[in-house]
Amino acid sequence: MKTTGLDDTKSSPNELQRKLSNRHLQLIAIGGAIGTGLFMGSGKTISLAGPSILFIYMIIGFMFFFLMRALGEILLSNLHYKSFIDMATDLIGPGAGYYIGWSYWLGWVLVGIADLAAIINYLGFWLPPDMAFTPMGQALISAACVVFILAINLVTVKLFGEIEFWFALIKILAIIALIFVGGYMVFTGFQAPTGSVASFSNIWSHGGMFPKGAMGFLAGFQIAMFAFVGVELLGTMAAETKDPEKNLPKAVNAIPTRIILFYVLSLLMIMAVTPWVEIPADQSPFVSLFLHAGIATAAIIMNLVVLSSVMSSMNSGVFSTSRMLFGLARGGQAPQKLAELSRRAVPAKGLYFSCSFIMIGAAFQYFVPNTMEAFTLASSLCVILFISIWGLIMVCYIRYRKLKPELHEKSKFKMPGGVAMSYVVLAFLLFALVILSLEPDTLKALIISPLWLVILAVTYRVLYMPRVKKLDQ
Repeated sequence: MKTTGLDDTKSSPNELQRKLSNRHLQLIAIGGAIGTGLFMGSGKTISLAGPSILFIYMIIGFMFFFLMRALGEILLSNLHYKSFIDMATDLIGPGAGYYIGWSYWLGWVLVGIADLAAIINYLGFWLPPDMAFTPMGQALISAACVVFILAINLVTVKLFGEIEFWFALIKILAIIALIFVGGYMVFTGFQAPTGSVASFSNIWSHGGMFPKGAMGFLAGFQIAMFAFVGVELLGTMAAETKDPEKNLPKAVNAIPTRIILFYVLSLLMIMAVTPWVEIPADQSPFVSLFLHAGIATAAIIMNLVVLSSVMSSMNSGVFSTSRMLFGLARGGQAPQKLAELSRRAVPAKGLYFSCSFIMIGAAFQYFVPNTMEAFTLASSLCVILFISIWGLIMVCYIRYRKLKPELHEKSKFKMPGGVAMSYVVLAFLLFALVILSLEPDTLKALIISPLWLVILAVTYRVLYMPRVKKLDQ
């Protein structure tokens, strides 16, 4: 479907507009793979797993390549699919569409709350050691960030794409710069003020590649999974992407390269310059590398980069939640007001609705002033929801192959491994869910997560089912 070329500011269209170009899509796809989980969460993951974090990211990245290929094949098989909701409703049933839509919405709300905790953490970089933000100060900063992101998304989808393009570009250039600077330090034998010398041997000389054993390796998966939240973001942009047959495959196929470059190489250099035992669990290792090396100016610049990365994550989250609400409302599974578009062709009411819930994160900062504790709780709940969503995407693929074999035969973007690989990815996701029970903080999130299933089951029967019966009559 080609864009009409109409200006966003003209009369209110009834459909989302295809305003995201290949340039936007490629950078947003990369931005989805470089988020708060990498910049903020990798410090804790390193403390849990040590250098084996490199294998963790490679394994997860390998699985997610197949997940994204499955999603890409389904979306391109039917360009009328606007998001996961249409896909799940058509291939599994309305209950699946209801679950995946509302769970994706809540998942990104939780990402927003985790991002607010990360923002406070990063801003604390500029405070003296004996000072900290008051709970009220944290709440006000969080609220200001939400209002800023809301303003960006209310203008046009093209502006969203443009801002996200630059956010992503900053992240990419910063990580590439870190890799080159880290490489220079290693090859010149840079000695930090602490006495440690940059060397690749730092990676394995403190207990080997698996210093925390099998349990440490497994525990590392729980935070690392959060780093991949957003990689499926392309699935919410299908309705606003120009020439999806050409641009979606490009974005999906670039995933393995992105994982190796942005995750593996960057963390490899960080642990080569800074022995992993000296990396603080409650700080971004991307910033602590330069602090450890005594390069204060570079640390300040990198802290600004990771701060922009969090804003990018929130920006993408608010965008995707509003599109999910739009899809739910169009399917009669959410209040119809959320299906209305503004004169700029954006789901403004959905944006207000999502941001009001993310604003609860501002209150969360007041009651849980420990930013790392708040980040871990919100990110753990988020990962549980996303694991179920990723699992449903794979179930959709299996159903698609069974119900629509003719579309698979015609597809020019077939998923490698097909149905067999779908079951492998599902088994991995189940494995990831089980791992969440290994640590006390993530176990809490796992225990309370069934409450969301109860809420969805009740609202589906009480609010949605009567509406369907009424329409059938």
